Amino acid sequence: MAGFRNGGWLVRARPRAVAVAVALVLSPALAGAETGPSSLYARIIDVREQSRFVPEKALTQLLALQSEAAGAPPATQAELLSQLSVANMRSGKNDAAMAAADQLIAYGKSLHDDTIVAKGMMAKSYVLFDRADVEAAHQLSFDAEKVAAASTDLALRSQVVITAGQSYAEMGNFPAALVKLQIGVDLARQVSDDPVILFGALNALVNLYTQMKEYDKASAALDELLTETEKLRSPGRMAIAKTTEYGLAIDSGQPKRALRALLQSLDLERKLGAERMIGVTLVNLSDSYLKEHDYPRAAQYANESLRSTQLTNDKSVEATARVNLGQAYLGMGRIADGKKQYEAGMARYEQENNKPDLQAALREYGEALERVGDLAGAVSAYHRERAISNELFEKQRQKAVLELQEKYETEKKQRQILLLSKENQVKGAEIDNRRLQQRVWWLLALVFALASMVVGLLYRKVRHANAQLEVKNLELKAQSTLDPLTMLYNRRHFQDFMRDMIQADQPYAEKRTLHGDDIVGALFLLDVDHFKNINDRYGHAAGDAVLKMIAENLRVVLRETDMIVRWGGEEFLAFLPAIPRHGVDEIARRILVGISSQIIRYQEHEISVNVSVGFSPFPLAPADVPLPWERAVNLIDMALYLAKSHGRNRAYGVRGFENFDQTSMEAIEQDLESAWRAGFVDLSVVLGGGPETPPPSPSEHSNVVPLKHAAHKNGH
Repeated sequence: MAGFRNGGWLVRARPRAVAVAVALVLSPALAGAETGPSSLYARIIDVREQSRFVPEKALTQLLALQSEAAGAPPATQAELLSQLSVANMRSGKNDAAMAAADQLIAYGKSLHDDTIVAKGMMAKSYVLFDRADVEAAHQLSFDAEKVAAASTDLALRSQVVITAGQSYAEMGNFPAALVKLQIGVDLARQVSDDPVILFGALNALVNLYTQMKEYDKASAALDELLTETEKLRSPGRMAIAKTTEYGLAIDSGQPKRALRALLQSLDLERKLGAERMIGVTLVNLSDSYLKEHDYPRAAQYANESLRSTQLTNDKSVEATARVNLGQAYLGMGRIADGKKQYEAGMARYEQENNKPDLQAALREYGEALERVGDLAGAVSAYHRERAISNELFEKQRQKAVLELQEKYETEKKQRQILLLSKENQVKGAEIDNRRLQQRVWWLLALVFALASMVVGLLYRKVRHANAQLEVKNLELKAQSTLDPLTMLYNRRHFQDFMRDMIQADQPYAEKRTLHGDDIVGALFLLDVDHFKNINDRYGHAAGDAVLKMIAENLRVVLRETDMIVRWGGEEFLAFLPAIPRHGVDEIARRILVGISSQIIRYQEHEISVNVSVGFSPFPLAPADVPLPWERAVNLIDMALYLAKSHGRNRAYGVRGFENFDQTSMEAIEQDLESAWRAGFVDLSVVLGGGPETPPPSPSEHSNVVPLKHAAHKNGH
């Protein structure tokens, strides 16, 4: 279920719009503009407020003021160009918006006025954000902050610092973002002639605290924001503040407060005629009712949002509305209509190359199709989501490696520069010593002693710097291998471990136990059942507590020599290097029972969860050729999906292969269930149970069921 936060068009499912969102609230006055309520500058500022809510009307008024601005002071002309760029962008005319921003930058450079140049750079960064050129927009906002650093215009400096902070937040660097936003708020408090500046700064701070799950701090900042908004006496600004309140409420587990804030915002927006804001709020209302499983109302608001976007041509909001409408139709049993709307919305995400949104939509799409019994469609959506997940992970891994490499090279160059500088100082001292030796021989001994002391101090400093660098490298290595929430190994470390194991040529030798059973490795992949419902109902902090509980339980159930990995999201992977083959099913049973027996107490709630598991011995060797570990993980991933689609709270295990000469590994990976039904794969299912479920014994009924028997009982 997708939603937006209209905190200045702050898009909840689209981090790329965050910086544009609040930054566009800010539009500082430049020094040197003419003053007075009837001045041209004052009329431009009046239009600025209208542009925020009814951009088409504002654009008409701004164009009418162009002839009047020809002989105006530079600050007034600059403000007009800035507002023309913003109004064109909000009206969907990005080419005209970009042209106005470039003209503003050129105008500032011709005057050698860095304040005007920085203002133009910010306007251009907004357009880049709207075009989804996120990386270029980030860099331009950072450059604008440097250009404006020496400006005496506090409003402009607050604007550029806040935009830089929001860029850091979009990159996932929340500590750097928080520092910037706090500086921006402090600067905004010093601006006395434009109270909108403080409004925008506080709005940005509330949204950041919400993203960081610092809900107490977000609430305190929201209280101040609402107080400042009352002073503005602006229905439009109050609508934005109420949407920000919605974002905090929905994330902190207060659905009633969230819905109340949305309805208040919608009422204000309709009175203003702010059609673009109305479309966003209607999408959020649709999302709220989807969370409550009120599908008719969700469909109603999604359809209203679509009608609104037809007036504003807002394709991003239209895409999200169609995804929500598809979700609602599927919930109402209108499968064909639901799939049609879902696919139309996701097509827009693909057009925008919006991989994170597309991944989330595909995951929810698969779950929705599974609920209505369309297992083939669910499997297809699952495959598409998994491909995007792997692609995003690989991009993040490559980016992290490049960042670490760049940081290392930078530090290396800095050390070289420092050493060269010190070397030059020593050489200078030696030249001075020779001159002093020629002139004053009795000072030679003293100068030599001082030079020796300097060299000794420099040597000690270099040693100390190297020692600190080594400590930092060790800290970076630990951070790169552990998941910060669960303190389990992360996915990258497991991939490196398996790659090193293969390069070291350490296959698992076949060994026998006293029972005649061979010793094998084993892989277990587990996923929390209905984890999204926990986040929606209790909040993300409760979801984090569930993940920590599962990590601790896996440490108890498994051995210290076993590798436990936070695979991603609510998925965990366990690699057991050496166990008897006959014990693999029993370990799956222990995982299921161990986790389902735990109760998590969060606030006034008691939460219990189950997991679904896919597992197999390792290595798997169809036709006596061992599968690479990546394909083995993919196979148990498919077994995990069978466990999900066949009832959850159970484990499906791939024991081996039969009649392999009649099929191929690619066919099995494409559809594991069909391969099993055709007799090519030997599966077992371990049924989950409560903590009182005893381990199976050879003489008693076992909860490890051969899947062929289970399928026969179900009429398959």
